[in-house]
Amino acid sequence: MLAAGFWLGRRTARQRSLGGLGTPVEHATFETLHTASLAAPPLRAGLTEETARKSARRLRTLLGTDALCLTDDETVLAWDGVGEHHRAEITERLGGPLETGRGEAFRLKCDEPDCPLRWAVVAPLTVDDRVHGALVACAPGESAVLVRAAGEVARWVSVQLELADLDRSRTRLIEAEIKALRAQISPHFIFNSLAVIASFVRTDPERARELLLEFADFTRYSFRRHGEFTTLADELHAIDHYLALVRARFGERLSVTLQIAPEVLPVALPFLCLQPLVENAVKHGLEGKAVTAGGKSHISITAQDAGAEALVVIEDDGVGMDPALLRRILAGEGSPSGGIGLCNVDERLRQVYGDDHGLVIETAVGAGMKITARLPKYQQGVHSGGRLPRE
Repeated sequence: MLAAGFWLGRRTARQRSLGGLGTPVEHATFETLHTASLAAPPLRAGLTEETARKSARRLRTLLGTDALCLTDDETVLAWDGVGEHHRAEITERLGGPLETGRGEAFRLKCDEPDCPLRWAVVAPLTVDDRVHGALVACAPGESAVLVRAAGEVARWVSVQLELADLDRSRTRLIEAEIKALRAQISPHFIFNSLAVIASFVRTDPERARELLLEFADFTRYSFRRHGEFTTLADELHAIDHYLALVRARFGERLSVTLQIAPEVLPVALPFLCLQPLVENAVKHGLEGKAVTAGGKSHISITAQDAGAEALVVIEDDGVGMDPALLRRILAGEGSPSGGIGLCNVDERLRQVYGDDHGLVIETAVGAGMKITARLPKYQQGVHSGGRLPRE
């Protein structure tokens, strides 16, 4: 990139007036960084015809060449500048650099008198030591500076492609975590829900029908296939279906309080992010307390407007948990039965919003549990039904 900066600086310092905005070197540095920042976003989506087309012009400006093309491991994806009739020749010469992973410079054959291109530099694009394609810069003549600059820019492009690969890996990881969370929806809960519905079939058919619809709506939401994000309103709606089934089982032993600020309902958040926390409150709050004490239990769910964030708190007055055990669960070391979805939800929140947005959990044995989640109202790439954010 530094070599590219000097190359661009040599061309731009003579062509543009600085207008008192610094020395030629400072101006060239700014131009280099600004152009690179414009070329980066398309490349972060991977190497395709569309992303190559969007970034080729910026990369050609970065190098200051008459023509530039980006290729995959077989053909030219995008060409920017003059001399596009050299596509076939470039494609034929890709074999060596793509096989060895080493750059190459060669003279172009051209019978057109008006074509200024006489020399080409091929710089491979590698990700994890595997060649994915090449950056080819074309110029009127041989230049050692262009060879070095093309190599530096190709390495920078390779870093962007590697980040794109990491983004795809992160997407696959979070999709796998969502699938794991779906699989973790307690078979015990499903069995109990169906058993409760069956118990009403003869005594109260209308009640059985209502519960069956609640069960259908809950499972339909939990196993939907589009998007990694949802709205707080949709997540709370699914929680309402879930709690309706739980209430049918436990009756008056369970009371639930909801306090939701209307202005936070449109906030987007990771799919199946809050429901596992409520299920945790039922599993380790109500069910544990019902067995040990035979008493009633209360769960409160609040969602408040906290400026740039929505503050969601889920609290129960159940049996609580040993903080040492909780730390092991959040570190992925505890038994999955020790905390339904806590580790999964905590990791996904950190991946999407950053480490400072993990779950805040207050608990002790016999003292219930309070879980707080801070959800930014606006986060780049996070929207209802959307894919994963790209930085």
